[in-house]
Amino acid sequence: MLITTPCVVSLTWKLQDTQGQLIDELQDPVEFFFGGDDLLAKVEEALTDQEAGFAAALHLEPEHAFGDYNPELVFFEARSIFPDAIEIGMQFDGPPPGSTTQGLSPDAIYTVTEVYPNHVVLDGNHPLAGIALRLDVVVRDVREASEEEIEAGSVGQPAFTVMNTAPSGGPSLH
Repeated sequence: MLITTPCVVSLTWKLQDTQGQLIDELQDPVEFFFGGDDLLAKVEEALTDQEAGFAAALHLEPEHAFGDYNPELVFFEARSIFPDAIEIGMQFDGPPPGSTTQGLSPDAIYTVTEVYPNHVVLDGNHPLAGIALRLDVVVRDVREASEEEIEAGSVGQPAFTVMNTAPSGGPSLH
């Protein structure tokens, strides 16, 4: 079966930065909805009209992956609005309750990057924003999408959460 919209593809991959540092690896195939929100546009472009067994080595500039790094998405909040157990790496869907910073997207994921006695630093950029990537991808299987998958535009949880672009949303990476 050829990969065309809509269908479901099972993929394995190795994701690295351009220096060859491993970021993510799928050794067991994972299903993605093709023609929806599960995959980056450049990945879908490479897979279009291919079939099981196809392999590609893709170079993704930031604008084709998780976007450029936006320093305006980094902000400080008072330590007092956070729970005592706040830690670096914790994430909030939207600004934390009690946030005083104006103009933050309620749909963005904000990551705690630093914790100080009086304030906490939050970053609304995707962890891979501003980074060019190498993605070696292999198509393991292709199948027809179910009516539920077509209606949802996804096979379930976005696969590219490493690739979720904040704050505007978009595809996610595993």
